[in-house]
Amino acid sequence: MGGGGQATVRRPRPTGASDLIGREIVIAPGECTGWHYHDVPLMAVVKCGTLTRVLHDDTVEVHPAGTTFVEPPGIDHIHLGRNLGTEPVVLQVTCSLAEDAPWSVSTPAPPTATHCGCPGHDG
Repeated sequence: MGGGGQATVRRPRPTGASDLIGREIVIAPGECTGWHYHDVPLMAVVKCGTLTRVLHDDTVEVHPAGTTFVEPPGIDHIHLGRNLGTEPVVLQVTCSLAEDAPWSVSTPAPPTATHCGCPGHDG
């Protein structure tokens, strides 16, 4: 190979839980995700809108468009995402998840949580 180029070897793409997968999630104005948790860490980018996250301990985090956050895994990290704005919240999420595994696990609100007031569910 002349001219200082380098040979590129492409490895086969691994299969199974090591694969990174992505999904776009849209939350309409006034809606929320409901209480849930994730079995694996989830990385998110807020593409538009402002996401308000209520965590298991009633902590509130606000993520405007252009910000990122990581959802830690496990039932100890129950949370919900709310759209309190007037435009849709669009999230791009990425995680390493087995093909048949769920993106999230729905769960009742934590005992100490403030009622979210979202239509369509209790909690």
